[in-house]
Amino acid sequence: MTKKKIDSSLLDRAITFAVKAHANTERNSKGFPYIVHPMEAMAIVATMTSDQELLAAAALHDTVEDTDTTLEQLTEEFGPRVAHLVDTESDMVIEGPEEDTWYQRKLTTINRLSAATREEQIVALGDKLSNMRAIARDYIKLGDDLWQRFHVKEKAPHAWHYQGLAKALSPLADTVAYQEFSYLVNKIFGE
Repeated sequence: MTKKKIDSSLLDRAITFAVKAHANTERNSKGFPYIVHPMEAMAIVATMTSDQELLAAAALHDTVEDTDTTLEQLTEEFGPRVAHLVDTESDMVIEGPEEDTWYQRKLTTINRLSAATREEQIVALGDKLSNMRAIARDYIKLGDDLWQRFHVKEKAPHAWHYQGLAKALSPLADTVAYQEFSYLVNKIFGE
């Protein structure tokens, strides 16, 4: 059987770029390379679309937020649509200690995603489901001690955040990725 060929050159370049940008960094003291998270986010997005620019944005979604990469570089390398999608998924920067700015940053993200396009929401869901999977795995092992790893150390604010994300991303309820996200949010934080 002959496999159908697709043009994945943009995605291939995005993966290579993300691997280099995240080189030698660890994912939140998890003991594995950071690049595992963007690749998982990309794989999740692939369950919702074959659009190479959305897949590339998922692979690149943390490069501006967590590396020295700029939006200008992404625009030059991958075009304005990919750069816009990455920008939309990047956390807003607020001056001050992370624990003091946490609520405002998360509220801004929830509000932004509530008004986002379907494409923007798809890229965001790849990231958020990957994060929620990690929380669920760690919660099984650690229970409520898990929250001590975060800047905000109580479960209730994390419940508010993820339940808010689930509501904001509910236009994607027709996707298996959203259904898994919603299931995990409810399992860890309740209805």
